[in-house]
Amino acid sequence: MHVQSLSLRHFRLYSRLELDLPAAPILLLGANAQGKTSLLEALACFALGRSPLTPTEQHLLHWGALEAGLPFAHLQAQVVRQDRTEQLEIALERTAQSNGTARLVKQIRVDRRLIRRADLAGHLNVVLFLPEDVGLVGGPPAGRRRYLDDLLSQVYPAYVEALSAYQEALARRNALLRHLRDEGGDAAQLEPLEEVLARTGVALSFYRQQLVNVLTFHADRLHQELTGGASWLQLHYQPSFDLLHPPALTLQLGLMPEMTRLPDAAALEAAYLKTLRRQRRQEIAQGSTLLGPHRDELRFISDNVDLGTFGSRGQQRTVVLALRLAELRWLQAETGEAPVLLLDEVLAELDQARRGYLLAQLAGVEQAILATTDAEQFPLAFRRQARLLEVRGGVITAIRDQE
Repeated sequence: MHVQSLSLRHFRLYSRLELDLPAAPILLLGANAQGKTSLLEALACFALGRSPLTPTEQHLLHWGALEAGLPFAHLQAQVVRQDRTEQLEIALERTAQSNGTARLVKQIRVDRRLIRRADLAGHLNVVLFLPEDVGLVGGPPAGRRRYLDDLLSQVYPAYVEALSAYQEALARRNALLRHLRDEGGDAAQLEPLEEVLARTGVALSFYRQQLVNVLTFHADRLHQELTGGASWLQLHYQPSFDLLHPPALTLQLGLMPEMTRLPDAAALEAAYLKTLRRQRRQEIAQGSTLLGPHRDELRFISDNVDLGTFGSRGQQRTVVLALRLAELRWLQAETGEAPVLLLDEVLAELDQARRGYLLAQLAGVEQAILATTDAEQFPLAFRRQARLLEVRGGVITAIRDQE
């Protein structure tokens, strides 16, 4: 799998970009704030259906285009797969509303056919390394939940659908809980929303648990290689509703099971629903739903130490490197194709040994795009085999001299 060409209009720093990309390592060279990260972000948008860097998609529109009265952005990529080539498109347009506000409309197409965001899953898979990834281990739990959601959303349309339905029902239930607390009313109004939360919440937690099981298998072995066998690593998924994961739920390594194979799904949903209804009084008092995947946790344990709480920055960096490479192996096993690797200034955060280890992993992928301010961080032999591109102010030019 690789991206053959990329076209951007009015996206971030890019007023207009037409770029052909080889199935090979690519070095994006340039100073800060020139557009390197934005190019990686654009590619990740095709895998996720949204930006991995901002929840406010209006920020993706080029400021100059907005000032010129062109409030839209258009992204297009030609993606080569094992058995086909596809054209992926994402269009964003800010439209004025009758009440004086503006609304951003997003359309996603595959081979010119309009699709839902859920149906974008699997058309392009990426593993994105960012300098701020070290905060994944010790940062807020919302970031770890979003990490699991983003990875699963690249592969399973059913997961995207369940997540969207869950988030919508959760927002409506929380609003109704606050209304019941402040204004009173019939708590039976919560029942339809609770049924949605039970059905989708069981599905989300099931998929997350199975993903964590597989990632643990791969990340532990990678972590031991990175530490010379000195430290093991385990990922612990901590659901807020422990009945979702009875001991009978185990995973054979390889492809993840489908939701339809979840044992006793109806019984788990009923138990979930019963718990939601039992704690209504407490949740009305707080105006918030206290149970569900939106409250679940993911912890990283090495040698019986929680690295999110007690790990050094160096330890957390090693965990993230092992985790991202575990993603690569999982995605390849699930889809039969190696994902595109996107690395943004990652080598600057690593010591020499870990730099060499990471670069050695690139041999197993068809395309890797690495953004850096300093090409000297890469060995000369690597620079000679890579395509070098200079990024300056949203303009990309090829560098011929690779010496």
